[in-house]
Amino acid sequence: MTEIEFRVFETHQFRVDEGQDGTFDGIACQYGKKDSYGTTFHPGVFKRGIDKGAYAYLFMHSPYDPIGTFRADEQPNHLHIAGAYDDTQSGRDKRAMARSGSARELSVGFVRTDLPEWKKLAEMGDEDRADVLENIRSARLVEVSQITARMAAVPGSKLKVVRSALGALYTDTVGEPTLAERLATYDREHGRDTALAHEQEMTRRRRRAALLKLTAVGGA
Repeated sequence: MTEIEFRVFETHQFRVDEGQDGTFDGIACQYGKKDSYGTTFHPGVFKRGIDKGAYAYLFMHSPYDPIGTFRADEQPNHLHIAGAYDDTQSGRDKRAMARSGSARELSVGFVRTDLPEWKKLAEMGDEDRADVLENIRSARLVEVSQITARMAAVPGSKLKVVRSALGALYTDTVGEPTLAERLATYDREHGRDTALAHEQEMTRRRRRAALLKLTAVGGA
């Protein structure tokens, strides 16, 4: 099964040109650093999952609001993107937002390709399963979005609606149980609570990351 996931990294580079050609470049995904979901992207993660052609550059992960195009290339420590804003009202507006700082964060949308069939994952021991879930070693790039500043501090704010919208375009699993839901059901049926505990831990980490960000903003 395929599920679209999203990540925002707290420290990244994103540059928008000062001229009139509307170009930009930045780091969409960092490797070797644990994110607020408790997962770590490993070098080479997108090696087989990058299309050589252009991707649509989106705003807030909306497939209905493309604002430009970009190409991606994998570097030793990160995924680098470079592209240009569309010469449309929306493209010009989003470029202005990036330059002002109101919307200058990048968020990557991807589908993991390193997960075993879910039943095999469910049968793993706790440590082996955690290692698989928390270390992303292979993935397919779906899109990169420009998002509103500090949106990463609102856990889950965009996930369900966005997953449904993108899923209709990129996957055939819309409406099916998520991997976490499948694992939780399996564990309950077999007297285990591993998946539920893992999901609760991920929620705790997201909330803690959000609190730290909001505290930093409030104290600035």
